[in-house]
Amino acid sequence: MQATTTPKLPRSSSRRSSHCDVNNVLVGTRRSPLARKQTALVCDRLRAVFPDLAVRTVEITTTGDQLTGPLRGENKGLFTSELEEVLMGGDIDFAVHSLKDLPVAPRPEVPIRAILARETARDVLMSIAGGRVGELPHGASIGTSSRRRRAQLLAWRPDLEVVPVRGNVGTRLSKMRAGQVDALVLAAAGLTRLGIDYHDDAVVPMEVMLPAPGQGALAVQCRADRPDAAAMLAAIDCPGARRTTTAERAFLAALGGGCAAPIAAYARQGPSGRLMMRGLVATLDGARVIRVAGEGKSAEALGRRLADVAWQKGAAEVLREL
Repeated sequence: MQATTTPKLPRSSSRRSSHCDVNNVLVGTRRSPLARKQTALVCDRLRAVFPDLAVRTVEITTTGDQLTGPLRGENKGLFTSELEEVLMGGDIDFAVHSLKDLPVAPRPEVPIRAILARETARDVLMSIAGGRVGELPHGASIGTSSRRRRAQLLAWRPDLEVVPVRGNVGTRLSKMRAGQVDALVLAAAGLTRLGIDYHDDAVVPMEVMLPAPGQGALAVQCRADRPDAAAMLAAIDCPGARRTTTAERAFLAALGGGCAAPIAAYARQGPSGRLMMRGLVATLDGARVIRVAGEGKSAEALGRRLADVAWQKGAAEVLREL
């Protein structure tokens, strides 16, 4: 049997501050229960790879956490920019995000150095009565503030009433139980990480709803001038998750859409190592949906090529209303 070795902590020549050593790191996170759970997963992964590492979290309130109304398409980085500012200021070593919340235009000062192994990217229909999307009664109200989900729900069931619902997962579930909506659409990954059970038949089929680019993946940033931190994050990076999400985000970037646009994409690796991806662009009312699909070896090239196909099918007209 081949012996296994534990990676050594990298030496640091560019430390966070004069009293910080490389054996102790601070990880920035949003304050929501889900964000803290996700950050705990990152911290646990770091400790598993570097057993001598001391990890502490720093909770940061973002603009997105303080908003109560529906999100607007131009509000990019609502859940991420404050963490990035604190990271650039040197008060934390790493910043953890849901990858789908990060704008596709990178900030070179704080590159994404790790994407963890991806949780399922699917969405789940949570309702008091249970059942699938197609089994909801005529005119049922579904809570979601996602334009992507709204567009695809209405494309599938134009009779549904889509109601904006904001707040963390627990808040939204409480609103449903209080009768404000008949059902909710939530990310399966978030429910799993929070330990909230759901039935298999509550999972929305991909044919009905493609996920947001990067959904289910966690991204970790560090400063570009911190090679010691970058080396740590390289040890927990998942090449497969990075490759599939790169294709999805390349599709989103080529279409010029932000994380709030009604654009969806999902890529997976086939047995031969080739990527297979489906993408979607829709009007907010779901009246027009452009679907594309293809495969290729290069993640970036595949995402851009499918975006070109979407443009040829009329994506400009569909996105103009935004």
